[in-house]
Amino acid sequence: MAKKFYVVWQGRTPGIYTDWNSCKAQVEKFAGARYKSFPTKAEAQQAFGSSASSSLSSPAKSSSTVKKKPAVNGIKTYTAAEIDKMVLDVKFFTDGGCEPNPGQAGSGMAIYRNEYGSEQISELWYGLYNPVGTNNTAELNALHQALMMAKTESEQGKSVAIFCDSKYSIQCVTQWAIGWEKKGWKKAGGEIKNLEMIKAMFALHQTLKNKIQVLHVNGHVGVEGNELADRMSMMAIKQQEPDFKRYADKINVAEILAMQAG
Repeated sequence: MAKKFYVVWQGRTPGIYTDWNSCKAQVEKFAGARYKSFPTKAEAQQAFGSSASSSLSSPAKSSSTVKKKPAVNGIKTYTAAEIDKMVLDVKFFTDGGCEPNPGQAGSGMAIYRNEYGSEQISELWYGLYNPVGTNNTAELNALHQALMMAKTESEQGKSVAIFCDSKYSIQCVTQWAIGWEKKGWKKAGGEIKNLEMIKAMFALHQTLKNKIQVLHVNGHVGVEGNELADRMSMMAIKQQEPDFKRYADKINVAEILAMQAG
């Protein structure tokens, strides 16, 4: 049987795979999966993009390099290594902070772009200060901003993923809201907190769910994008910035990471 090369554009880890089992692991039961086989490596690389050659996986490598962690509360947590292996046009990292909780809240975001085969930090955003917020509202606000920006990127044909360290926010928007909507926006346990925000985010995510990924990453474990988003959320609180605005200074990662953490 002739060897095939499998391109995964939308799946758990986009890239090029050299055997069907590795490809299947990325796309099986993945909503909106996009993949295709090609007879030669060159055709696969051309289809995926010139930067995809670094993602080429052999059967042995693909089964051992990335160890899948079991999902907790219905969500898989992605490690820094797994995130680095994802070849995407745009990666959004979101975070929210609150001091104390409840108290002064703010949201932050870091955006990375893959240009000319190299992934670099592109933009930082901060704001949405609320003097009487909570950590959950700050996290939801950050994710909402990312969803809106991701919509624009997706409409331009770019591959996008959002990385959020709040399982609550992700599950509200991608899982729980499905059942809540069917039950007239009610749940057995009583009040659905932050309901109006969740409704708006859920409606937006429904239009994007087959185009973008919303993934969980643990906070403060060395994922640069998450750490930068965290610092931006603290800046939002410190400056009491009500709008969501782009960080205007030159991005010096070391200096920003040295700022107050949430």
